Amino acid sequence: MNQTYALTAVTVVVLATVLVGALGLRISRTTSDFYVASRTVGPRLNAAAISGEYLSAASFLGVAGLVLLQGPEMLWYPVGYTAGYLVLLVLVAAPLRRSGAYTLPDFAEGRLESQAVRRIAVLFVVGVGWLYLLPQLQGAGLTLEILTGAPHWAGGVVVASVVSAAVAAGGMRSITFVQAFQYWLKLAALLVPAFFLIAAWAGDGAPRATFDAPAVFREHTAVTVAEDVRLSVEAPLALTVTGQVDGRTYQAAPLTLAAGQHAVGARTRLEFAPDTVVPQSRAESGPGVSSWSSPLAGDHREQRLYATYGLILATFLGTMGLPHVAVRFYTSPNGRAARRTTLVVLGLVGVFYLLPPVYGALARIYAPELALTGDADAAVLVLPERVLGGLPGDLLGALLAGGAFAAFLSTASGLTMAVAGVLHQDVLPSRGVRSFRLAVLVAVLVPLAGSVAASEVPVADAVGLAFAVSASSFCPLLVLGIWWRGLTPPGAVAGLVTGGGAALSAVLATRTGLAPAGWGHTLLAWPAAWSVPLGFLTMVLVSLATRSRIPGGTAATLARLHLPEDVAVDRAAGAR
Repeated sequence: MNQTYALTAVTVVVLATVLVGALGLRISRTTSDFYVASRTVGPRLNAAAISGEYLSAASFLGVAGLVLLQGPEMLWYPVGYTAGYLVLLVLVAAPLRRSGAYTLPDFAEGRLESQAVRRIAVLFVVGVGWLYLLPQLQGAGLTLEILTGAPHWAGGVVVASVVSAAVAAGGMRSITFVQAFQYWLKLAALLVPAFFLIAAWAGDGAPRATFDAPAVFREHTAVTVAEDVRLSVEAPLALTVTGQVDGRTYQAAPLTLAAGQHAVGARTRLEFAPDTVVPQSRAESGPGVSSWSSPLAGDHREQRLYATYGLILATFLGTMGLPHVAVRFYTSPNGRAARRTTLVVLGLVGVFYLLPPVYGALARIYAPELALTGDADAAVLVLPERVLGGLPGDLLGALLAGGAFAAFLSTASGLTMAVAGVLHQDVLPSRGVRSFRLAVLVAVLVPLAGSVAASEVPVADAVGLAFAVSASSFCPLLVLGIWWRGLTPPGAVAGLVTGGGAALSAVLATRTGLAPAGWGHTLLAWPAAWSVPLGFLTMVLVSLATRSRIPGGTAATLARLHLPEDVAVDRAAGAR
């Protein structure tokens, strides 16, 4: 990829972000403008802004990477991400807007009249926000590293700096325009190259030969396999091995693999010379292309069916609790506008998610070595050069690089705004603009440090963990808080701590390597299947045991959540 073109595209995106943000800053006049854009954002603009911040690094890079690694079964990721808005539309969108809250902790306190619930909600908003910010900064580091060879942390620093400046300067009004602009930029950045890439693939004249053409390593490459794999070798293959191959142990020894199947042990390091044909690989114990539908009680230690349903549940139910998504509904004029916004979001997100799987499928043909090198998330960025090459490849690669940076900036902006708002209101001792800007710095610097320390987590996997924690904590709180009058403050606290805490503990155990092997690792790696029911069950049982603690204003609060604004106002006037 031509570095000059790519850097120019990234620079243009950054400058456009600053200029569009300045437009929002010029029309920000009040505190309400700063926090919720004075609740005047119409459905179309708001839907584009929500889609812009929701379609993150996991969507732009991660989905294609997962399709490259594991095939079409990973299409559950975009399906889950999109369908989550259907649940949000039916259960949450309008009541959440009618609550009059600014943040999820505001809603929790207003519904349950409890400072304790608010404090617990603050912890989970910050935790989920940081979990989601982490992969955005990681993706930015990967992108800039591919474009320029810069250190992995450099891209995260660039995104953190731009986002901090934009959010601290203009607040919600500013980033609304930024995120709406970046949605259309991201869509164009994927759509235009996809046409050229598909045309080039279709124009090969012999599509079957294209699928079967061997890929080669373009430079000396060292790969350490994470698990036991089986390599398929078409012709004798020379490489250097440190580890186990076919049951024998080697220490930095040259080896020539004969044509056929070869078993490679976990944590074995394979070094390939330039122009070496890339062997095909699959997990030693893994099933074939239909692995996601394998029986739950089967022999496969990865238990892929359980993992799939855990993922589906996390993405379906986690969307409603994401702090940067929830805060955008507070900017709608009323509940009806919030529902219309959600409908438009379903369309915009659905159209976008048609594209990343195309890149993943093409990468399985033109860049399969990325599955061995651990750079699967880079598939979108390298495809134009692999498929087209020359000036067209450089220009389209630059467009994709700019779109990827837009993904990092838009999502990071929304998350930073949500986390900083909560830190400003509930954690920092002072108020005012200076305190908010300090909150912005804290909101960005903590995940930035994490992105430097944990650089090997796949982008989409990291986002899936954030969804699992959100689904296990805020989903029960929102659904029961909106639809069940029997929810009590002790029940809400117990459910948040039990369900959300269990999911968060599982995430930390998985990421730090403390999870046991076998079923134990599977249950902790995809916790939503058991942590979401645990959160709901705990809230219900503890609330039933503490019925005397139902807030006195529950009936009036639920009426405000479910009645249209004009009806609620008329009833309130009649009561007076």
